Order: sequence, then structure tokens, then C-alpha cells
Amino acid sequence: MLPEIENLLHLQDADKSIRRLQDEIAELPKRVAAIEHKLADTKLQLEKAQAAVKADEAARRKYETAITDARGKISKYRDQSLAVKTNEQYKALLQEIQFAEKEIAENEDKILELMVNADTRDKEVKAAQADLKSEAAEIEKEKEEARQRTAEDEKQLTEWRAKRDQMRAGVNEDLLRHYERVSKFRGSGISEVRDHKCMACQVMLRPQTYNDVRTGQQTVVCDSCQRILYFNPANEMQALEPEHKRSRRHHPKIDASQAWYYRAEFADAGEVFLCLSNVAGQATRRVFDMGTGRLIGDILIREGDYRHAFPEDIAGAIRLNGSWSETEMENWGTEMPMTALDSLHTDLEAARFEMSSRTSAKSDIPSTVPTGQVAS
Repeated sequence: MLPEIENLLHLQDADKSIRRLQDEIAELPKRVAAIEHKLADTKLQLEKAQAAVKADEAARRKYETAITDARGKISKYRDQSLAVKTNEQYKALLQEIQFAEKEIAENEDKILELMVNADTRDKEVKAAQADLKSEAAEIEKEKEEARQRTAEDEKQLTEWRAKRDQMRAGVNEDLLRHYERVSKFRGSGISEVRDHKCMACQVMLRPQTYNDVRTGQQTVVCDSCQRILYFNPANEMQALEPEHKRSRRHHPKIDASQAWYYRAEFADAGEVFLCLSNVAGQATRRVFDMGTGRLIGDILIREGDYRHAFPEDIAGAIRLNGSWSETEMENWGTEMPMTALDSLHTDLEAARFEMSSRTSAKSDIPSTVPTGQVAS
């Protein structure tokens, strides 16, 4: 392995650590905000409970005032009844007295109801106060831990950046520039070669390219993803796992609203991944380059279910596991992310292994059974 390749591998490890620390530092303010939001919710519950108590107290004062007013009216009406001269006037005053007494009874019932609820309200306030006190202490502890973690991450980040600067000095400027440009768009700038494939994009290498990487005499770049390639003999000779040790491949549902397929040949594009989806009574088709994940052509839309809208694309294709929402795929733009591309490549490899195992199993069954075996 070239010394510069070894330096690049160390540099890529440093870059991964730097990205991890940067992501963690960027995430910590969000975590603190979420912690504070949780405390704000608890404060709001306490405020609601206290407001309910105050509302009950205000209502009780209102009912007590109404009772006082009604009793004053009754006293006045009784004084007036002593001076009336006709039965009609007397009956009218009695009705007013009865109405006032009824009003007093209704307000007393409401006050009694508030008194019954007062214990519940008091418990709610005390519970909210206890929760607030407990959460405030816990949240302050979490915020302090977050601040300490941020300080530690920033310290490590400074150390890793210093190491990275030293590593960069050991790499040719042109090679370094290429590595950084690919890393910016791909997430990594160097990839291992194993079993004739670039392990990052899973694309098969040409025989001459593969031999050049194995000899380790010159710098070689993947034609598909542009990553710098290297070869590790220790990994190349690892045997494939026995079939019985492999986990069973999950098969996608036949009636799923979205289906992914692999085609070895598609028009002039060669090997591609197809995404067929049913959306609002229409079928859409996206075509992605198998090696790079780039969108090929425009998104095609036809009426009806994708099985009837694109039967020519499904015929002879390998069905794969994959499920990404329309919103996610729209956010991809003109190229799917490497996580999605790697997932499809991994499932394609599992599907091929599954098919080859079935073919081998069928070929092991003899076409005619010997007479001795039939008899037995």
C-alpha cells in the first residue's frame, strides 16, 4: 500500500471523528432547547392549576355577593309587606321573596360545589409544584451535563483538527484536493476494493483497474464514485458465510404502494435502479444510475397502478427492498444519498445470493431416480 494511501486512511478517520463531534456539538443546543421546552410545559400546567384556583375563588366571591344582595332584597320586601293595603300587593311581594330565596339556594349550591372541588384543585397545584421542583433540578443537571459534553467535544475537536492538519502535510496536494472534493459530496473520499468491487458504491471494477489497485504501485480512482481506491489482502480472502448462517432476506410486499427494482440493462443507461410508486391514482417512475445513484432523465407519470402503467419495466427485473416517501425522494434532488444507494446494493447482493442458492439446490436434484432408490 502506498504511504500516501495510508495517510489518507488516517485522514479519513480524523475527518469522520471531526464530523461526529461537529454533529454532536450542533445537536446539543437542540437538546437543551428540548429540555427547556419540557420545563416550560410543566410551568404551564402549574399556571393553569393556579389560575383554576383563582377562578374558583373569584366565582365564590361572586356567589357570596349575590347571596348578600338577595338577603337584602328579602329584608326589604318583608318590611314593605307590613305596609301594603291590598292582597295583590302582598302576593307580589311574596313572589319576590320566593324568587330571592331561590336565588340564594342556587348560589349556595354553587358555593358548595366549589368547596367540594377545592381539595382537588389544591392537590393539582401541589402536584404541579412538586413536578416543577423535581423537573427543574433534573433539567438543570441535564443542562450542566450538556454544557460539559459540549466543552469536552470542542476540546476533542480542536485536538482532531490539529492532528488532521499534520496528516494533510503527508499527502500530495493534488491527491489531497481530489480526496476533499469527493468527501464533500460523498461523505468519504477513499474506499476499499474487495472481490473486484468498490466497497463504497458496490460497482464492479474493470479487470485492469482491479489489478492496478492490487499491485499498489499507483493511485487509482473509482470510475463510478471517484473515490480513491485501496486494497487490503487480509479482507480479500475472507470466505463467504455459509448459507445457513445468513439471516433470511426480507421479501417486500407484493401490494406495496412503492416498489424498487434492479435492471441489468435499461435503454442506453446500463444497470439501473427503478422506483415505481402509486400516488393519488397515478403511477410514477424514477430511474437511478446503479453506480452513482444519479437520477436519469425526468420522472415519468402515467395513469393507474404502476404494475399496469409500467409492465415493460418490471418484466425481467429483480424486486428489491426499499421504501422512501415522496417527500424524501424530492429532497434528494438529482442524486440519492449514499445510505439509500448502499441499502439497495446490499439487498441486491442478498437477492442474487438467494437466487443462486435456489439454482444450486435445483441442479442438485437428479432428473431420473435410480431403480434401487425407487425400490427403497
